[in-house]
Amino acid sequence: MEKYKMYVSVVNQQVYHYPDDSPWEYEVNVESQYVPVFHRLFSQIDELEFRNFLRSHLPFLPYHYGRNNFNVDQRTMKIYALIHEFTDDKSKIFIEKLPYFR
Repeated sequence: MEKYKMYVSVVNQQVYHYPDDSPWEYEVNVESQYVPVFHRLFSQIDELEFRNFLRSHLPFLPYHYGRNNFNVDQRTMKIYALIHEFTDDKSKIFIEKLPYFR
């Protein structure tokens, strides 16, 4: 399998193929089969956050009981797990200290 070097920004929910495209947090070397997984997870998070935005205008539904929040967290954990799998040791150590991995 051919490996691709990608630059991932969890903050901006983007994957970049060139380091100068935009600011990024993690450099990953992934097999081609994993590239669409990153894109799909970020797309799902974007959709869930939009649903949260719409739900936020309904005051009778408490925000913290929303299933979408849990789903966003689950996908964020998956993204960090993928990054952890394919990044350098320094980034792995940082990711292991995140609350998602305790």
